[in-house]
Amino acid sequence: MPSLPKGKMINFLNPSDYTKYRLLEMIPGFFVWATFISAIALSFIKPIWVIYFIIIYDLIFLARVIYLQVYLVISFKRFKKAETINWLELVQKNPRWEDIYHLIMLPTYQEGMEVLRTTFESLCRSNYPKQKFIVVFATEEKDKERARENAAIIQREYGNKFFKLLVTEHPSGVPGELPGKGANTAYAGRKAKEFIDDLKLPYENVIVSSFDIDTCVHREYFGYLTNAYLNHPDPTHTSFQPVPLFNNNIWDSPALMRVVANGTTFWLMTEQLRPERLFTFSSHSMSFKALVDVDFWQNDIVTEDSRIFLQCFLEYDGNYKVTPMYIPVSMDTVLGGSLWESLKNQYKQQRRWAWGVEHLPYMIWFFRKNKKIPWSKKFRYIWNLGEGMYSWAVAPILIFLLGRLPLFVASFKQETSAVAQNAPYVLQMLMIAAMVGLILMAAFSTFLLPKRPRQVKKTKIIEMVLQWVLFPFTMVAFGSIPAIDAQTRLMLGKYLGFQVTKKVRKVGN
Repeated sequence: MPSLPKGKMINFLNPSDYTKYRLLEMIPGFFVWATFISAIALSFIKPIWVIYFIIIYDLIFLARVIYLQVYLVISFKRFKKAETINWLELVQKNPRWEDIYHLIMLPTYQEGMEVLRTTFESLCRSNYPKQKFIVVFATEEKDKERARENAAIIQREYGNKFFKLLVTEHPSGVPGELPGKGANTAYAGRKAKEFIDDLKLPYENVIVSSFDIDTCVHREYFGYLTNAYLNHPDPTHTSFQPVPLFNNNIWDSPALMRVVANGTTFWLMTEQLRPERLFTFSSHSMSFKALVDVDFWQNDIVTEDSRIFLQCFLEYDGNYKVTPMYIPVSMDTVLGGSLWESLKNQYKQQRRWAWGVEHLPYMIWFFRKNKKIPWSKKFRYIWNLGEGMYSWAVAPILIFLLGRLPLFVASFKQETSAVAQNAPYVLQMLMIAAMVGLILMAAFSTFLLPKRPRQVKKTKIIEMVLQWVLFPFTMVAFGSIPAIDAQTRLMLGKYLGFQVTKKVRKVGN
């Protein structure tokens, strides 16, 4: 039997339960392929019907672009304002702030010291007392030779910078585990719990931040986070989600990778204003008590970063949410040793993120069992994830590729209705209107750029603006296709393993 999500709430000892769960896993891929097959078939049978559908779909797409641009402007303003505030001065007005400790999880696998040092240096530059940091450098036995060498260097250079620097080594080949970040951080989290228990620190006074190893925090991150945590009415029942900027190596990465990375940032910035839609993503923070209550991150799935939200949501009967943080963490864009390697790694990263569709059957299965969660909440989360994953896979293909097929067929069949004659012009105008949003994204992307390295020519900024003409291509190649790949794999039971995105830095950055 293929590996399925496990944990204290899951039991597939009954074969009929496994069969039912597999049927739920088939739903996303079924709807995606049913849409494509129907669109192609109807384009030949009833092209006018499909033309109507495409026009309506493009109108909906345009409406989404407009309100997302409005959200982006508002979120961007809040983001820039938050960066200017000295959050440590603000949080020090709260008498409880000195009780708070930060547990910082840094799982690593095959990264070089050039990546590790930038992450640790960003922690050291934080405008927050480092004696409140418990840093966990979580290594893998599978990479023990490199990991132990790196750990020795990290201990030597940074061991005295924090309250405590813990080094853990996750054993390989543990039965029931899927090798990856989830298994590593779960193991390291339990080791950190032993240390926290020895200190007799109340779990409510510990904020845990689970970071990718390339995550460089903004110097005000921990002040902002502590302030948000102490002023939240129910901090145990929420995760805190910062804005991810993929800026660490952006001056070196190819244009295609920059567009994909910035597109992800802008999408997540718009989601910040709609917290009812938010899941945790990549680097995030939460109460250590909540983490202990759900028995840490799930160790047998790919998308543990977003699954932890659902674990808490179910544990607390729906009384759990995500609180947006308008402060950035900076991460790497995809960059390989060659353009081809970069393209392959980018595709694999997007497919891994799209594998978040595995949460849909999980939600349907366990929402049905939990009668305490309001029906409206269940429906909202299922709809938001299901519709989002469907649109991720389907929308760019329908808009940029299949949308032209019924026009060609109608012309070939010499169907001369007003709709058939005017549809090309209508679609062209809709696309032009939608692409106006690219101007806004091009402008914002330049405002978010880190300082230009001296070895990079000033004219590079022109390339950074013009790169957005590639956006329609990236939506299909690194949006639709990897999402279709992920949903098809889930439908067929071809489960995806965790694939680490290689981190590459050029010398001199």
